[in-house]
Amino acid sequence: MIFFNMQVSCSGKSRNAETWEETRKYGAVLNRFLPGILENEEATKRALQDDKSQNVEEVQKIIGYDFNDRNLLRQAFTHTSYHKDCISYERLEYVGDSVLNFMITKEHFFKYPSLPPGLLSPLRAANVDTEKLARAAVKHSFHKYLQHGKPILTRRIQSFINVLPEYPLHSHGLIDAPKVLADVVESTIGAVFIDSNSSIDTTWEVAKILLEPIITPEMLETNPVKKLYETCQKHKLKVRVVDMWSHDGSFEVFVDNQMRGKGMCHVKKEIALNRAANKAYNEVIGMLSVGNMNK
Repeated sequence: MIFFNMQVSCSGKSRNAETWEETRKYGAVLNRFLPGILENEEATKRALQDDKSQNVEEVQKIIGYDFNDRNLLRQAFTHTSYHKDCISYERLEYVGDSVLNFMITKEHFFKYPSLPPGLLSPLRAANVDTEKLARAAVKHSFHKYLQHGKPILTRRIQSFINVLPEYPLHSHGLIDAPKVLADVVESTIGAVFIDSNSSIDTTWEVAKILLEPIITPEMLETNPVKKLYETCQKHKLKVRVVDMWSHDGSFEVFVDNQMRGKGMCHVKKEIALNRAANKAYNEVIGMLSVGNMNK
């Protein structure tokens, strides 16, 4: 127990007796409450430790893997902003990113023996890109276990969750997926790989659970920009894109000198372009459908 011993020094004259009495009372109050404060701090630490242990148990059930070193799993869910001395998931994410790309490449190579590299590459990308992995994180509630110190991350994650119903499988570049969600999926895969003594088979069993449904060639869709250009080229329509992103975060798409789509996204330039192209594509498809009906 710590006691406050407050003394009043004198420099020729005695301090006001009334002031001393108030100071003494203040010290007595602190001495009475300090044991309770310290006890509450210890209780809080124990509760946090219990919560972390429970989180580990829950995540292990979700991914179907029991860790030999549970600290790896805790690390996999720790963002750099959690506190200045924390060991974040960055190194595990680095491992998980490489391992995941290899596993998906291997799976597709043997599953689709007649598929050329030109189709294998976009298929792999669709299964490991930021949005796909962020969706996996939300599906398995990984965001609830993420340890971080940035409130803005929570808001961005919630915004992402809110728009997911509009795009059940993948938006193909139309929504801004928080990278932190993709990171935590990769770091979890990296943690399993390290903990399982670099077992690709064990790690793939976990990855399959996380990535379900895995996108197949039949489910693969074309990027909105590519889709627009291919359609317009087929029908001899001229496309012109106006880049205003540095000014107001937007792109405008003109087809045969008529503005057919405008897209905005202040966070990512590519998303703004994709949104504009997607709107223009839908306009062009509608225009072509009307034209065919009038023939």
